[in-house]
Amino acid sequence: MAGILIIAHAPLATALRDCIAHIYGGLPARIGVIDVTPDCDPVEVRAFARSEIDRLREENGAIVLTDVFGATPGNIAASLYDANVRVLAGCNLPMLVRAVCYRTTPLDTLTEKILQGGTKGIQELDSSTPLNPCALANKAASSPDAVAACPVTPELATAKAASH
Repeated sequence: MAGILIIAHAPLATALRDCIAHIYGGLPARIGVIDVTPDCDPVEVRAFARSEIDRLREENGAIVLTDVFGATPGNIAASLYDANVRVLAGCNLPMLVRAVCYRTTPLDTLTEKILQGGTKGIQELDSSTPLNPCALANKAASSPDAVAACPVTPELATAKAASH
């Protein structure tokens, strides 16, 4: 299971972690966050990030998600890249959900799934946009079939059902 480290402008990393805890009804294991503040010392944050990636790394490696390519958090994240650590910029919540859902897959597959989730999560919505199964499950919480139709994971479906 790959470890996940989120490095972003404060307070985004913590907010993303809190969102994933909300979705899953608790924080999944092996997720770390670093909120980079405007007055931080990048050298100190880089050293802390290295210790965090060492703590979080698992048998199939680790994923580092960062918010903006070329910004301080992204530069710190990029310094962590190696053969068993992938670094992805432009982090959004769909990317993080994919990271958690597919973290037992090989690192290259995991990276591909995360990038797909991030891009698929960016869409223009209007009144003609069909609802997805998860949204339908929220509307019809009394229907176990509607909750089970959510394509993310069985754990997410269970968490959704428990929250209603």
